[in-house]
Amino acid sequence: MVRTKDRPDFLVRALSDIAAQSFTDAAVVVVNDGGLRADVERVVLASALTERVSVLDSAAPGGRCAAANTGIAASESEYVVLHDDDDLWHPDFLSRTVAYLDSHPHDAGVVVPTEIVYERRVVGEWVEYDRVPFWNGMTAVSFTALLEVNRMVPISVLYRRDVHDTVGPYDEALETVEDWDFYLRITARFALGFLPGDVLAYWTQRPAVTGSSANSMFELAGAHVRDDAAVRDRELRKWVATQGLGLPLYLAQMERQIRERLVHEMTIQLDRQRREIVDEIYARHPVWRRLRRLFGR
Repeated sequence: MVRTKDRPDFLVRALSDIAAQSFTDAAVVVVNDGGLRADVERVVLASALTERVSVLDSAAPGGRCAAANTGIAASESEYVVLHDDDDLWHPDFLSRTVAYLDSHPHDAGVVVPTEIVYERRVVGEWVEYDRVPFWNGMTAVSFTALLEVNRMVPISVLYRRDVHDTVGPYDEALETVEDWDFYLRITARFALGFLPGDVLAYWTQRPAVTGSSANSMFELAGAHVRDDAAVRDRELRKWVATQGLGLPLYLAQMERQIRERLVHEMTIQLDRQRREIVDEIYARHPVWRRLRRLFGR
């Protein structure tokens, strides 16, 4: 499923990327999230996938989560993956992830090694200028690790469609971090597999770009912080509703004590370092040495 909004150049690339997959038994749903429908249809008609693509408009009022839920509700496939319009796959992404889930019926989904690809606009084309591993050395997906920070992106995850029957849809109250919130709900109940070895997904980033071509993680940085806190608060309130305030109050007190202790120890270390620097200056600088001798006399 491809989410897109007023980015026909990225949509052209995404559909070409899907068409290049060695696995071809996949239906493609393109969800137009409030952009110009005519532009989306023009790109789809010109693509090699035109016979396999359905074009939908995101349910009002739109947004990333509404677009995802619209596409999933309209599909009947056994497996789902969100291929956002600006991201890319290795040609064997689908063949290898589908084979993994076919042979691991107890896993709710599978995650692949991923690279961040940095790109910029050069003479009307998006050109790669660097790439780095995303969570280099990652060998498994765990609920515990996800509690700290998201370690996956949609382009890297193929999952079973019926997972939504248990954990629900993407949370449309969130403007961002909807993928992290969804992965938390999955891993709290099910196992996610991991395919070690070759990098099979590419998360493209354009840190300096603004406007329609920007990445949400940069363009919506403030919303990421806000929504991260909202997810944590929501889940903590659910826990308190059944377990009471005791443990959160204790943990909050412990956090305050640790923070105060760290500040105190840092202050002591900085004072010591300052004294050592001053003593070193006095000991080495000729003017200070003479002044010390005069003062000594």
